[in-house]
Amino acid sequence: MRGNVAGFAGPLSIEQFKGGQSNPTYKLMTPNACYVLRRKPSGPLVGNAHDVEREARVLQALGQAEFPVPAVYAVCTDEAINRLEVLHHGNGGGAIFWDATFPQVGYTQRPAYFDAMNDTIARLHLLQYSAFGLGDYGKPGNYFARQIGRWSKQYLQDADAGRDPNMDALIEWLPANIPADDQASLIHGDFRCDT
Repeated sequence: MRGNVAGFAGPLSIEQFKGGQSNPTYKLMTPNACYVLRRKPSGPLVGNAHDVEREARVLQALGQAEFPVPAVYAVCTDEAINRLEVLHHGNGGGAIFWDATFPQVGYTQRPAYFDAMNDTIARLHLLQYSAFGLGDYGKPGNYFARQIGRWSKQYLQDADAGRDPNMDALIEWLPANIPADDQASLIHGDFRCDT
């Protein structure tokens, strides 16, 4: 931290965020600032689902485009130090809502939160991803087909997941019902707009 974060000073305390992250995520607290540390989980990994280097690249590019993302301070891939890839980035501040129904927010104030979320997603789709270094990022087109194929394969290969006839029917139905304009679809998961 001292080598990558200007002004970093301890003491440092750490707590793990619980639930919802595919990668273990930790809150690093000092007397003057908070940071977030993300790393790959231990054990077998699924595809590039836990690629914190890829995550860092996108965050850095979006930051250069002045999109509201946390600053990336360092990406450490030295397994002799960490054993696993680690990403440090600044905590963006603001409130964290683990329950999407916002029970701690008054009913009349809730629409403002949803409006802000929708505005941010819309702004993300307006970005020309190739203009800030992500032109070679991801695969253009066929987004739905690729996602359906990956999710189906993961489900079918995971014997511990069990089987559900509704899921089996969905796996059969989805490939036959991909929108005709998949080539020109908005691709939120890959932070791109191919229209």
